[in-house]
Amino acid sequence: MNVDAGVRAETAARTSYGRLLALLAARTHDLAAAEDALADAFERALTRWPVDGVPDDPDAWLLTVARNRQRDRWRSAAERTSVPFDDAAHDLPELGAAADRRLELLLVCAHPDLGAAGVPLMLNTVLGFTAAQIGAAFLVPTATMAARLTRAKKRIAQDRIPFAVPDDASLAARLDPVLEAIYASYAIEWPTPPRERHALLLGLVGTVVEAAPSVAEAHGLAALMYLSSARLPARVDEDGRYVPLAQQDPGRWDRDLIAAGHRRLRAAHALGTVGRFQLEASIGAVHCARPPGEPPDWPVLLRLYDALAVIAPTRGASVARAAVVAETDGARAGLAALDAVDGAERLQSVWALRAHLLDRVGDHAAESAYAKAVSLTTDPAEREYLAGRARRIRPHR
Repeated sequence: MNVDAGVRAETAARTSYGRLLALLAARTHDLAAAEDALADAFERALTRWPVDGVPDDPDAWLLTVARNRQRDRWRSAAERTSVPFDDAAHDLPELGAAADRRLELLLVCAHPDLGAAGVPLMLNTVLGFTAAQIGAAFLVPTATMAARLTRAKKRIAQDRIPFAVPDDASLAARLDPVLEAIYASYAIEWPTPPRERHALLLGLVGTVVEAAPSVAEAHGLAALMYLSSARLPARVDEDGRYVPLAQQDPGRWDRDLIAAGHRRLRAAHALGTVGRFQLEASIGAVHCARPPGEPPDWPVLLRLYDALAVIAPTRGASVARAAVVAETDGARAGLAALDAVDGAERLQSVWALRAHLLDRVGDHAAESAYAKAVSLTTDPAEREYLAGRARRIRPHR
């Protein structure tokens, strides 16, 4: 049995799902049927590739099988309704000749008629996240999220929302939820995204920038993702141990990604508008400007977080701001800022920061805060780091 076949099928699912789905659904507007056909293709790949070997072009193989499934369904429907089946009307170009229609699918999902379902739908259809994963990210039960996704897909089919990139004026208005979906996908798998998915997301945000070069926040999101990704190589040491941002060696950061982030940030600033992603990217740029062995410019970071709180207040940004306040005004001031964050009890970052600051002021509650942070941490390296911090404070309590 070809063990590599399953891995290749999984890789194709991660990297090509959205592109293949967009091609299959573009003419019919029926996302659910296209998903069924693509699921059949992946299922067949798992049974045939171990026997026959992985094809030279896995994506083209998957598209052909899925397209044949669609044709079988259409022919069956034509027989039931006595409506002649027009093969040419349902034909698709070969994969190599077909344009990448993921942006069009993202814009379909971002249609105003779909309302709040747009971002979850993009995560599901283009980026391949399950209803359970999306529900967890949005703090919504899985069944509720699945029902929302189903309703949105039916609406696209019923209204035949067009797969098209609108003119520049309309495109700018439609891009906000697209950028939110890409950012949400990036955040869901942060800080340990699968390599293929990480490359896909960086490529996808680049595609959006190319399609909308006059939208400052598109450049801002690209800058944010590049600058954040640049620090990933230093997040763990050679032995796989977690390294906090303030202790990372800047020499291990990816200089090419930092340069790309700076280019996108300059392009955003040149357009004369300021938004959330640009501010978050600017925060990343300040961190990336830290010389080896030196702290970042904390006062500048605090001003940026204050501006972010005005433009786009979020719990995550408030927690990060509290960490900066602890550096500029002391640990107790940081704890006070952290206490002011509403509804943050379920955030891992809150408990990790609280434990750190309580430890700094010698409060016995630090140990229980570390335990809570460990319970909410999914990354093994960070979990071991926090557990180690807790163990170190016990002898002194």
